Amino acid sequence: MSKLFARTVRRLGLRHIRTRPYTPKTNGKAERFIQSMLREWAYAAPFPSAEARREDLPNWIRRYNTHRKHYALNRRTPLQALSDLNNVARDHS
Repeated sequence: MSKLFARTVRRLGLRHIRTRPYTPKTNGKAERFIQSMLREWAYAAPFPSAEARREDLPNWIRRYNTHRKHYALNRRTPLQALSDLNNVARDHS
């Protein structure tokens, strides 16, 4: 893990979780996300420079989480699925 990444994770109060080696369930999810990212963001449209591509990444992640419907989430966005999960937890507390 790079020092910059480690500092960023700490600064944001996050916990870095690694997948277990040779665990298809978790590794497959990561690989699928990477495939989607390459197809829908990195190579979907020409960028004038690598810097322009990097600057667009937060926009793509926002679209991915708030607008793009996911088959594995019953055609909901991750934000909708998380909201539903929070509502269920709140209803049962």
